[in-house]
Amino acid sequence: MTDLSKMRQEYGERSLDISDMAPDWVTQLHGWLAYARENEVDEPNAMVVSTVNARSEPSLRTVLLKYLDPSGLVFFTNYRSRKGRDIEANANVSALFGWYSLHRQVIVAGRAEKIPPAESNDYFRTRPYGAQLGAHASQQSQVIAGREELLHQRDAAAQKYRDDIPRPAHWGGIRIVPSSVEFWQGRADRLHDRIRYRLDGNAWRLERLAP
Repeated sequence: MTDLSKMRQEYGERSLDISDMAPDWVTQLHGWLAYARENEVDEPNAMVVSTVNARSEPSLRTVLLKYLDPSGLVFFTNYRSRKGRDIEANANVSALFGWYSLHRQVIVAGRAEKIPPAESNDYFRTRPYGAQLGAHASQQSQVIAGREELLHQRDAAAQKYRDDIPRPAHWGGIRIVPSSVEFWQGRADRLHDRIRYRLDGNAWRLERLAP
């Protein structure tokens, strides 16, 4: 068996200081996303979103960031899914971008909210036909008998909607409105650089954290 205690990789090629940071977290995150894409990180907009349900049980899943602006980070999902139900019960969430080949992470904490239906409609129309059908076919997070059941639901949706597929009312965007955004850069001897944008009242503060 693999001896996990001996698995170790040294970091240190890049550094991060407050003087390196953009004036706001949005610009900084856009820059890091672009750098990850330029360096061929697989799905650089993938983020692990953490939620907590009404029983205080946490859960995680990977979603794709689709919009990013000063109001927050937007991904799309089935509102009846486990994450959707969790957010309905407890809006506090966190998200992690893990660009491990670059020895970088970004950790976002904040509150989740549904985006306006019109915005969800606009994005839904840009999705491929098959993905639009999938939003109708999948009862996300529910137990099903097998893949055949899922494909049957997909085929039924295809028969019902030939051309113009409407967005299901239970499917749409979630915006994470951040209260903190931490940028993490791996360094030698595990003395990593951690710089955080933290919302303090109506102002954002920039601060260094101990690794």
